[in-house]
Amino acid sequence: MAGNRYYQGPVSDHFDGTRFFNPNGIEPRGFFDLLRWQFGGGKARWPKQVAPRVPPAKPARTVSGDALRVTMVGHATLLIQVDGLNILTDPVWSERASPVSFAGPKRVAAPGIAFEDLPPIHIVLVTHNHYDHLDTDTLGRLQAAHRPRFVTPLGNDGFIRDAAPGAAVTVMDWGDKAELAGALLHCEPAHHWSARGTGDRRMALWAAFVIETKAGRIYHIGDTGFHQGINYRAAAEKHGGFRLAILPIGAYEPRWFMEGQHQNPADAVEGMALCKAAHAVGHHFATFQLTDEAIDAPEQALAVALAAKAIPPERFPALRAGEIFDVPVA
Repeated sequence: MAGNRYYQGPVSDHFDGTRFFNPNGIEPRGFFDLLRWQFGGGKARWPKQVAPRVPPAKPARTVSGDALRVTMVGHATLLIQVDGLNILTDPVWSERASPVSFAGPKRVAAPGIAFEDLPPIHIVLVTHNHYDHLDTDTLGRLQAAHRPRFVTPLGNDGFIRDAAPGAAVTVMDWGDKAELAGALLHCEPAHHWSARGTGDRRMALWAAFVIETKAGRIYHIGDTGFHQGINYRAAAEKHGGFRLAILPIGAYEPRWFMEGQHQNPADAVEGMALCKAAHAVGHHFATFQLTDEAIDAPEQALAVALAAKAIPPERFPALRAGEIFDVPVA
């Protein structure tokens, strides 16, 4: 078996010495299933460009006290402002989520915050190395402009250091914790996978993060399959619930192909309940077309799922670019 080019470390319950895996989980589908999906039809047509619902946000420099504010930039990129900290998740300002600039999924919605309007960024969370989450051009720009602390799971630090020379990088395994700028960060399991090319599948780890602050706990998941709710239950048991859960709701069709890696909106609503989150924010939709569903399908399905559970929609908004959610104090 070929060695791991990104990480060398001891065998664990989610690392076999060469590749990471989801314990008792679903393996990512192989090449022939990919061809079956790609040539099977059923892909909804997205518009080439979407008019913004709101003008681009111009964030305050900071928020303090009990305030917890989330601003959608697009896809899995959100600005979290809490307790004097400005935290970016999976930042992508590039036009394509792709290894090349001339092909691959293209942005249909402009970023909800102009890069130049960002407040000082203290922490950047990179959940895994797929191109719609780890964008080397953006990481380099952030290092040049803000010199933040980058936080990422095992094996992803090399990409960040190459993209952002001199970057301060905290590398974490599932179960690790680190105190950064007054917040306590926990690295937690997610049911997903990783790859940057054809020969490096699952050689870098994927993860969720829990952010403990004076204003409450935040559970951020960049990508995950529902995994029978196992990780949600474990997060609630370990952390005791959350003021806010930031949960993916898009890129889920067709289910036979996507179920193991991307939850759907009904799964996300169930996950919100299982992890004992007072509020949630939906992301990972309406920016890059990665899968078959229509651009507005995640929002519609989320509304149906919330109604079925009698959860008021204001507890779980699906934010479009530029929209802001000031999270109520639970």
